[in-house]
Amino acid sequence: MSDTKAPIIESLTGSFLVSTTQMPDPRFEEQVIYICAHNKEGAMGLAINKPNHAFSMVEVLRGADLPVPHEELPPIYVGGPVELESAFILYHSDYRTEYQLEVTETVSISRETKVLEDIALGRGPEKYLFLLGYTGWGPGQLERELVDDGWLTVPASDHIIFDMDCEEKWKAAAMQYGIDIATFGDVIGYS
Repeated sequence: MSDTKAPIIESLTGSFLVSTTQMPDPRFEEQVIYICAHNKEGAMGLAINKPNHAFSMVEVLRGADLPVPHEELPPIYVGGPVELESAFILYHSDYRTEYQLEVTETVSISRETKVLEDIALGRGPEKYLFLLGYTGWGPGQLERELVDDGWLTVPASDHIIFDMDCEEKWKAAAMQYGIDIATFGDVIGYS
C-alpha cells in the first residue's frame, strides 16, 4: 500500500511554478504560475503568461464606467481555471492600497476596485497584470503534483512578471537558472 501523504515543502509563496514537458494537464502547457499564497491550507497562484485576447483593458475600464488612459494598456490574462469571473490585479509594490496582499517586498495583489480606478486615472501601479481567474490547490495537492514532475519550482523574477513578452516568459523563467525547459524531460532522463 502506497503512502498518499504529501511531502513537506517549505512555502513557495513568491516563487514560479514552470510547467514541464511532462505536465499531464493540457490547460497548463507551457505555463508560468506565480504563487501568491502557499501554506498548510493549500496554494493559490496566477498564470502570468496566458493572455486572453477575447477581452481588453479598454473594455474592462469602459464596463466599469472609468476613463481610458492614453497610454498603451497591457493585455488581460487568464490567471487560471478557477473562478474565471473573478478579477485580480498583480502589481509592483511601489503602489499601495488599503486592501492588498503583499506576496513579496516588491509584488502585491489586490481585488480592490480602487486599484482599477487609479489605473484609469493614471495614478495606479506603473507595472501590473490584470487577470481573470486563478489556479488553486487544496491541502497537500500542490506538493503531490511537484513529486509527479509536472512542475519545476524556481524563484520568481519581477522582470519576467512585468517586463517580458508573454511568449518569452515560460522559457525565460527556467533559463534564469540555466534550465532549457523545452528539453527538460530529455535532459534529466525521463522515459
